[in-house]
Amino acid sequence: MTIAQQLNIKIFPFKIHDSNGNLIYRENSRNAWEKYERDSNGRQTYKEKSNGYWSKREYFKNGDRMYYENSLGDVIDNRPINWDVSNHTILKLNVQKAIDFLKKAGVVMENKN
Repeated sequence: MTIAQQLNIKIFPFKIHDSNGNLIYRENSRNAWEKYERDSNGRQTYKEKSNGYWSKREYFKNGDRMYYENSLGDVIDNRPINWDVSNHTILKLNVQKAIDFLKKAGVVMENKN
């Protein structure tokens, strides 16, 4: 049962806004709904629709979109790589695994100098 049905709403579109005036829920007369989550700056961080579609967003401090993903498999990832010690170690291990694989395949020859 949708929110409008629970409240016996008969006038559509039915909308709910947060205390800052941002739309957080919308429903039409066919019981299709959308709900939204927002960050402290009012930017949409999550959207879900009654048909199962969803999307997630993350933002840089300046408001530019840093990350986007949806239920269709679309991903836009502009998040910076955090080059801390653990990531550097993982990178070194992955490079060494790639070199070992290429050596076994005969693609990379060892330098005998």
